[in-house]
Amino acid sequence: MPLLEIHNLTAGYGDSVVIDDLSLSLDENMGLAVLGRNGVGKTTLMLSLIGHTRHRGGRILWRGEDISSRPAVARSQLGIGWVPQERNIFPSLTVEENLRVAAAPGRYDLARVYGLFPRLRERRRNMGDKLSGGEQQMLAIGRTLMTNPRILLLDEPFEGLAPVIVEELEATIGRLRREEGFATILVEQRAEDALRLSDDAIVLDRGRIVESGPAACLLDDISTVQKWISV
Repeated sequence: MPLLEIHNLTAGYGDSVVIDDLSLSLDENMGLAVLGRNGVGKTTLMLSLIGHTRHRGGRILWRGEDISSRPAVARSQLGIGWVPQERNIFPSLTVEENLRVAAAPGRYDLARVYGLFPRLRERRRNMGDKLSGGEQQMLAIGRTLMTNPRILLLDEPFEGLAPVIVEELEATIGRLRREEGFATILVEQRAEDALRLSDDAIVLDRGRIVESGPAACLLDDISTVQKWISV
C-alpha cells in the first residue's frame, strides 16, 4: 500500500482553482521532486496535502485512509511534516524553544536534531531572529523533525542560500532519506538538485502534471524539464 495517494485532486483558494484533477502516488521511503515555474501550483499542492487550501474534489489517501476532510492538526499527527518556504521561525523564542514547542513523542528529540545539525546546538540560546538564513532553514527542518513525521514536505529549502549551505542541506536531506527512511516531497527551482535527491518527479503547469517519471530519466533528459520551468 502506498504511503500517500492523490486521486483527481482539485483544490485552490476561495473560488479559485489552482490544482486541477491531479493524481499521484508515493511509496514508503520514496522521494518525489515537484518542478515547474512560479505560480503553477507547486506550493498549493503542498498546502493541499496539509489541509490549508479549499478542497473542491478528489481524494487524499494516507496509508489507504481518506484524509481529505481531516484538519491540518490531525494530518500532522498522522505523520505529515511541513517545512514551509517562509520557514516561520518564532523570532522571540530561542533556537531550543523553537524546537521544543513542536516536540511530539518519537525517535526525534533535541539530542537527535542537534546531532543532525550541530550548528543549532551551538546557537541553541540565540533568538530566532538572530540566525543566518542557512541556520533558519536548519531550524525549520529540525523543528519539523521534532513532530516526528513520516514524510517531509520541503518547499524551496535552498532558496537564497549560499552554495556551501545548499551542499550541506542536500547532504542532510540525502541522509534523512537513505539512513532514516523518510519519504520526501521536494519543491525546488534548482531542478537538477531536486532530481538528484529524488526517486520520481513530476512537472506541473497550470495545476496539472505535464511530465512525470523516474527522476534519473528526467535528469538525463533535462532539456525536456527545462522547457517547462524556464521563465
